[in-house]
Amino acid sequence: MPNVRLDLRAIEHSLLGVREHFDQINATLDTEHDPFSDEVLGHMMAGYRFLDQLQEGDIDLFAVGNSRLLLHLNCLIVCEPRQNALAECSEHFRETERRFYDDSNRGGIRALMNYLADHRHPSVWERAAGVYMQTLSSPQLFFEGNHRTGALLISHILLRGGEPPFVLNVQNAKAYFEPSSLIKGYRKGSLRAMFQAPRLRTLLAELLQTTVDPRHLLTPASMRPKTAHPHSAL
Repeated sequence: MPNVRLDLRAIEHSLLGVREHFDQINATLDTEHDPFSDEVLGHMMAGYRFLDQLQEGDIDLFAVGNSRLLLHLNCLIVCEPRQNALAECSEHFRETERRFYDDSNRGGIRALMNYLADHRHPSVWERAAGVYMQTLSSPQLFFEGNHRTGALLISHILLRGGEPPFVLNVQNAKAYFEPSSLIKGYRKGSLRAMFQAPRLRTLLAELLQTTVDPRHLLTPASMRPKTAHPHSAL
């Protein structure tokens, strides 16, 4: 769905609200989270800009041959949001790359692709929730930044399905953070994950479906190239 594009200003507005009220949000959580700083906000916006570029080019992060783009997205979240993010990540990137391409790692890219091949989800919401859980559960997909990169992967999948992205806001923050803490405690292949993960995936899919905001997408009118008024030259 390359014609579905992000309204980056609207997304930033939502994230600014989270930053301003994060202390209050954190106080309501069972597990306290790191501060939502200006730096975190900047990295998230770099990630959303990258997703918008992927939409413009009709590029699927999960298509064969695009694994380096997944790493690039993670580096935008963890390292400096520059165009050459992979080079800037240094030690972080090398450790992430080692884990990412280790076929014996149940949390690596091969395991994620096998999961997608084995699970034909009935909706884009469940597909997004499933990928998020695979990213965040142990062993995690990336060395660092799995929560934030996972949220962007959710958005990428939703955009590819023609839906608005998932964007954290003051209203949905608690409903997002609480199950995320549970998912982080799951170990892939464990009995606990086998019995509890399907229900949690359904709940997460329902959260996504009820909290995404179409205002985070550009309207067709705003995407249309502006043309000069026929009488403007008179």
